[in-house]
Amino acid sequence: MEQIALGYPKSRNGLKRRFRVGENAILALLFISGVFSIFTTIGIVYELGKEALLFFRTPNVDLWSFLSGTQWQPHIDKFGILPLFTSTLITSLFAMLIAAPLGMGAAIYLSEYASEKVRGFLKPILEILAGIPTIVYGYFALTFMTPLLRTIFGRDVVEIYNTASAGLVMGILILPMIASMAEDALSAVPNALREAAYGLGGTKLEVALKVVVPAAISGIAAAFIVGISRAIGETMIVAVAAGAGPNFTFNPFKGAETMTGHIVRISGGDLSYDSIDYNSIFAIGLMLFFVTLTLNLISQQVVRRFREVYE
Repeated sequence: MEQIALGYPKSRNGLKRRFRVGENAILALLFISGVFSIFTTIGIVYELGKEALLFFRTPNVDLWSFLSGTQWQPHIDKFGILPLFTSTLITSLFAMLIAAPLGMGAAIYLSEYASEKVRGFLKPILEILAGIPTIVYGYFALTFMTPLLRTIFGRDVVEIYNTASAGLVMGILILPMIASMAEDALSAVPNALREAAYGLGGTKLEVALKVVVPAAISGIAAAFIVGISRAIGETMIVAVAAGAGPNFTFNPFKGAETMTGHIVRISGGDLSYDSIDYNSIFAIGLMLFFVTLTLNLISQQVVRRFREVYE
């Protein structure tokens, strides 16, 4: 009664809701962060769209030829993005061939087999890979992975600059991300499911693969999609090791410039800011944005579709 008389607000059950300065400050900070991220995204899309519109207003350039063309040669007004897009997909595919199985294996070991002491020792070591500058990975791909591939497959087969070496090293880069996210998803599975499976006579491997992994499939799928998005947006590795010329090829042992690599090369050159070649990088950037946005939307749908709720 005293609290009501003092004028404190009441909740639905009649209890007083106290005013907490720290809690409200945190809520305000979270709200400001959300608004800031939204306006930042809108600003990025606006700038990319504004500059890309200048590119598409240029004579001899239209959206269909941009999306379906197989030649990227600005000097003859050929702006087909497929050579850049296919090389981006090839490097991302090779990256996932490395990161998906190794990251999943590391996640299962850390979640189901490793002790707390071993997990606390191995996870920081694994995450060190994520802290290495990507330019270092690029030169590692050029000076180690490429000579290794040329030794295995032959110097006549593997060019010095190729998408295979860039993609393989990119897989090492995104491996910690996939392993960490997948391990978090596996660790979130209730122990009751494991104990029930052990009670039915399941081995540790059977419980991990047939019970825990299916229960965490939404988080694992989200980890894979985020890894693909990270691979598609990677810049320095492909800029150093993949090649510096648009080449429409599906041969991973040949040099081919990716979308991010082309943006780096053009933006760092001596081109005029008003030239069509320079304006084209904003169209490529907008394409990258929509690709990663699509992957994120797919990730959200996968999480909603396969999410398991435990009570």
